[in-house]
Parts: sequence; structure tokens; C-alpha cells
Amino acid sequence: MLRWFRIVAVAEACSWAGLLAGMFFKYVTATGELGVKVFGPIHGAMFVLYGLGVVLSAREAGWSRGAVVLGLACSVPPFTSLWFERRMAARAAVGRTA
Repeated sequence: MLRWFRIVAVAEACSWAGLLAGMFFKYVTATGELGVKVFGPIHGAMFVLYGLGVVLSAREAGWSRGAVVLGLACSVPPFTSLWFERRMAARAAVGRTA
């Protein structure tokens, strides 16, 4: 499950990058909204999968309620899903060696 969570966290961050690029072209350069039309639904799906991944990984790995809240909050700012995934992976690695 944690490997699946890593994949979803990276995909969510990549979809954020695509959506931000699309918004740049739509609102700053005013050259079209194709990027937003493409990456908007993709990011929406990745956002939902990331939230589901946090909840399922928390159940499997025994994360605290605070860690779950932090993980869900990290779905909102761009690219923080990567930070959270690395944080939890590091904690899991320490737990395995202890």
C-alpha cells in the first residue's frame, strides 16, 4: 500500500504542475485554456486518489490521527504531497530498522 501511495503522491504533484502550467497559459498569456481543460480533471482524480491513499495507508501503517490530518492537508498546497510521502516513508524506514 505504501508503494501505491508513493505513486499516487508523485502523480498528484505532477498533475499540480500540469494544472499550474495550464493556468499560466490561460490567465497570464491568455493563449488558451486547453491545459486547464486537460489537467483540471486529471488533477481532480489524483486529488481524490491521494486522499484515499492517505486514509488507506494510515490504516495499514498505523499512522496517528495527526499524521492523517497532515497528509490530507498536504493535498491542498502544490507539491506538498511529495514532502508528506517522503516524511512518512522515512518514518517507516526508521521503524523497520529499530
